[in-house]
Amino acid sequence: MTAAAAPLRMPAEWEPHRATWMSWPHHEPDWPGKLEPIPWVYAEITRVLSEHEPVEILCHSEAVRADARAALDAHGVPADRARLHVVPTDRVWLRDSAPIGVHDAGGDVVLLSWAFNGWAKYDNWQRDALIARPIAAAAGRRIEEPRRDDTGERIVLEGGGIDVNGQGLLLVTEEWLLSDTQVRNPGLTRVDYEAIFLKWLGVRRTVWLGDGCVGDDTHGHVDDIARFVSADTVVLAVEEDPRDDNHERSIDNLRRLELAARSPEVGPLRIVTVPFPRPVTMNGERLPASYANFYIANGVVLVPTFNDVNDRVALDRLASALPAHKVVGIHAVDLVWGLGTLHCLTQQEPLPRVG
Repeated sequence: MTAAAAPLRMPAEWEPHRATWMSWPHHEPDWPGKLEPIPWVYAEITRVLSEHEPVEILCHSEAVRADARAALDAHGVPADRARLHVVPTDRVWLRDSAPIGVHDAGGDVVLLSWAFNGWAKYDNWQRDALIARPIAAAAGRRIEEPRRDDTGERIVLEGGGIDVNGQGLLLVTEEWLLSDTQVRNPGLTRVDYEAIFLKWLGVRRTVWLGDGCVGDDTHGHVDDIARFVSADTVVLAVEEDPRDDNHERSIDNLRRLELAARSPEVGPLRIVTVPFPRPVTMNGERLPASYANFYIANGVVLVPTFNDVNDRVALDRLASALPAHKVVGIHAVDLVWGLGTLHCLTQQEPLPRVG
């Protein structure tokens, strides 16, 4: 694979951010029949984040920008803490369509503009595939476009499919990158992907989990099941009920992670388990409701909640795992009808590394 001009490293999510990027909701088919409350959820997310770091929001049109400003004003979000940029988009899941911020050898931030193809599933992705350059221009950052050596094509990589500890470890699932469903980069193997992770993200060891959670239409993104919260601590979603469809796959992931945690190449790692909420369904469809889709910003962790008794369990365990951060629950029953929640809709822009 083509290497960047200088060694790159993807910082962990809890390392300092310059800002959080989001995209204001406007595409009704993402929340069929339920779009109306979603902007208010976004306004509340922005309110919480803006108390800790600037928020940069893409707006599909001038009309969307006006609607966003009205909602943010209603929630008391200062205009200087949430900048609105008119950039046409198809959908709002910036974790996957926006560029990923990395540090170069000098500590400067480089935005990696991966190819995006609508999760190899949807046909409305062409505008989302172009948002890296407007984001880089607004942020004043340099862009790199990772490409394959064999074909010269840009590499498809979605931020929700990876999670790093900033110290050379990465979590990913086989279901996402190695199955025959929703294939992102035809012909690439496990070895090829590990080479990509090394050259573009500074990852020396990759932990391959098995399947993602039930209802995930990305086909296996890791950010619904397993997340680093420190260099040596992983939060893993585990379903204890053997009657639940998430049970077998989550137990398999637990065993894989326990094995990796004991290996000298990866571990030692501490594993903190969180439950899944009760099954959240809409029109008979199981949705990918998971507490693991939390987002870590400067001094705060936003956690999706689902009006379930396990909300308190998950919030308490994450508070213990991230003692330096304020933990805030965000009601996500409406949000998850769009098949994603807090981590899916955010993308951090790291600060340059000092020293």
